[in-house]
Amino acid sequence: MGVTLPRKELFDIPEGVIYLDGNSLGVLPKGAAERATRVIREEWGQQLIRAWNTAGWMALPQDLGDTLAGLLGAPAGSVATGDTLSIKVYQALAAALKMRPDRRVILSDNGNFPSDLYMAEGLIGTIDKGYELRTPAPEDVMEAITEEVAVVMLTQVDYRSGRMHDMAAITQRAHDMGAVMIWDLAHSAGAVPVDLTASNAEFAVGCTYKYLNGGPGAPAFIYVRPDLATKVQPALSGWLGHDAPFAMERNYRPAMSTERMRVGTPAILQLSVLQEALKVWEGVDMADLRAASMRLCDLFIKEVEARCPRLELASPRDAALRGSQVSFGFEHGYAAMQALIDRGVIGDFRAPNIMRFGFTPLYIDEGDVIAAAKIIEDVITQELWRDPKYQTVSRVT
Repeated sequence: MGVTLPRKELFDIPEGVIYLDGNSLGVLPKGAAERATRVIREEWGQQLIRAWNTAGWMALPQDLGDTLAGLLGAPAGSVATGDTLSIKVYQALAAALKMRPDRRVILSDNGNFPSDLYMAEGLIGTIDKGYELRTPAPEDVMEAITEEVAVVMLTQVDYRSGRMHDMAAITQRAHDMGAVMIWDLAHSAGAVPVDLTASNAEFAVGCTYKYLNGGPGAPAFIYVRPDLATKVQPALSGWLGHDAPFAMERNYRPAMSTERMRVGTPAILQLSVLQEALKVWEGVDMADLRAASMRLCDLFIKEVEARCPRLELASPRDAALRGSQVSFGFEHGYAAMQALIDRGVIGDFRAPNIMRFGFTPLYIDEGDVIAAAKIIEDVITQELWRDPKYQTVSRVT
């Protein structure tokens, strides 16, 4: 039986803040800071290099991979952790292209997160063998998956609007057309139920600093379907992906598992914090979390639309078609968001006019939603966003 949501007592949330930006950077879980201090002072400080063995540092990436697999509907041993999401996108895409050497089309959509598309463009330029990146509108993806396509690479939940692709249907279409499927779960992991085993997708990638609350720069992950784990060819043949790193062999010999998708030395501080952060998920039923998310988002839409007719819903109205965020379009969205943040409601802005609000049922409840909607009403109806101090655009929006 799942635990009761929310679990606010497990998080350090600043007083007076309604945090609706967990879709960009999660809240600090209690115990994470203490874990980081312990790793620095007791493990690194006292055990020094011995800690790779005595403190279990070397096993940490795989242990975390198995924990994440449990949240993603994947078996133990199928998820490797480390590096950044962009690196994992590159790895998955490069390996997928090698699986379809007679095809030259990478298919994504024009709403995909820019970094995923940048990595595809960079890989195409590196290979220089006539590959093409196609990016139809999200609603046209199914039709665009043809027998020309080598790889379909999509983000399940759109970072701007929260619109959600049908993972099962698109993966099936990709396979029917003979293509390899890669899912980016950056806005899915910890937000919506994911069943990678049932999807049958070859690869999935994601980050851990959003809904999983791993902290800024927290390590990424890559999933490889178990039947492919010993067959995929890593484009980045790093030391830690070697079958026996400390044998110091002259030539690369990939690990006989998903661990071959590891690259460099694991970031122990970040991995340790993530391990502590994932404890907040113990006992959480993802179906319960999804139901709570849908209720919160629906309530937010109802309240904001009733109070602020100037805002235009940019997310799907149907909760089943939406991840755990709600976006509204507003001509002065950036300034309005700064005014909201000044008043304790923290969301964020995405160009050209999107005000984003993420809903994390682990620490957000209906009272937070109502209170946030009232503050949004004040900012919009009183045009508090017109204050000159909200007009200067910061480097991070």
